[in-house]
Amino acid sequence: MQCSALRKNGHVVIKGRPCKIVDMSTSKTGKHGHAKVHLVAIDIFTNKKLEDLSPSTHNMEVPNVTRTEYTLVNIDDDYLNLLDADNNSKDDVKVPEGELGQKIQADFDDGKDLLVTIISAMGEEAAISYKEAPKSG
Repeated sequence: MQCSALRKNGHVVIKGRPCKIVDMSTSKTGKHGHAKVHLVAIDIFTNKKLEDLSPSTHNMEVPNVTRTEYTLVNIDDDYLNLLDADNNSKDDVKVPEGELGQKIQADFDDGKDLLVTIISAMGEEAAISYKEAPKSG
């Protein structure tokens, strides 16, 4: 996608990492130069801030980011055992680090039914959020 077509809160690839754009600005240059686009983006997996400066006519890669909700079945040695809507099991996603992982573990230990949202892009996946499953009546 052309740099000038990117938008804030969109996704872009910077230094080979899928990122969410948090800020962008365009600077005009001299009479023979091209306008430059300054992108500030957060890596969607590591939450590290990355910046990029390129001509507005320059093409940037845009990652294909998908979000899928899975039912949490079990937690096994730092991995989430998940089921998708078609009851296919998935057990290659790690429990997220930090507070989110601790909360998932704690709520799971409390016997709550949890739905975990997994985002995937460029061959990487991570759990980014979860919520309690609605009670079926």
